[in-house]
Amino acid sequence: MAESDALIAEIETLGDHLALARDSISRRFIGQERVVDLVLSALLCGGHGLLIGLPGLGKTRLVDTLSTVMGLDGGRVQFTPDLMPADIIGSEVLDTTQDGTRAFRFIEGPVFCQLLLADEINRASPRTQSALLQAMQEKTVTVAGQSRALGQPFHVLATQNPIEQEGTYPLPEAQLDRFLVQIDVPYPDRATERDILIATTGTAEGEARAVFDAPGLLAAQALLRRMPVGDRVVELILDLVRACRPDDPSASDIVRASVSWGPGPRAAQALMLTVRARALLDGRLAPSPDDVAAMAAPVLSHRMALSFAARARGESLSQLIETVVANVTRIEAAA
Repeated sequence: MAESDALIAEIETLGDHLALARDSISRRFIGQERVVDLVLSALLCGGHGLLIGLPGLGKTRLVDTLSTVMGLDGGRVQFTPDLMPADIIGSEVLDTTQDGTRAFRFIEGPVFCQLLLADEINRASPRTQSALLQAMQEKTVTVAGQSRALGQPFHVLATQNPIEQEGTYPLPEAQLDRFLVQIDVPYPDRATERDILIATTGTAEGEARAVFDAPGLLAAQALLRRMPVGDRVVELILDLVRACRPDDPSASDIVRASVSWGPGPRAAQALMLTVRARALLDGRLAPSPDDVAAMAAPVLSHRMALSFAARARGESLSQLIETVVANVTRIEAAA
């Protein structure tokens, strides 16, 4: 009993800190609460986020603000077609010392940080994109046969423009799966846009302040994994992920007809973590089925693909996921 009381107290204290972090973020990134919550969820889960939105919606500003609020050492890479892997991870150079001897010295690239902004990641070549694969999965990079650890914690927040696809290289499925969540950044509503207009065109702008630091974020990530998850939520996660696979016996006719390939076990792991994060951000001690439904699209949309016929019919992944969630939830409620 004492152990559970201590866990509850820790969760409530973390919830208070997260409320302060949200407030600090809102001073520079106005509105878009769901976007902020999804990015915070990715950091709390120890994962990476892919932000997709049109230019000028504040994606870069949000990541810069998060670096300040979470107390993390930030880095940025502007991805372009001529960017090389060494421009991200670093390289060895031959130095000559004063006594004439020569030795190789490693110069760290921008990936050696705690929060990396990979701006317009789909504009770099597949060779350069793959330089992030090991970093995102293993939190290390290998240069000249030597493994080098990255910062602790280490997160990648990548941005992608959904238009102007000429000269871009779509991310391969293996790299998309490394992102914990896909975060769609929409246009703000009229009231929010008015607040942005007034707050950002005056003589002074709001400033964010640090609420967390690196050890504090690592402790929050460890605490999140200790949050209890009920059997009902676990079974709902499994039912949902398996129902999105076209070759699974539980898949509906619409999934078999429209989905080319479905999410793997990493999607279930991501859902298990993100539903905890959503409950934590909402001030609750354990996740509910509503959290599974809310996190389904951000977790699953980049881990499955529509068939050519479905795209020709004008179907969308978001609508399909919504339909599958409704079907699975209805079956679970009737059981």
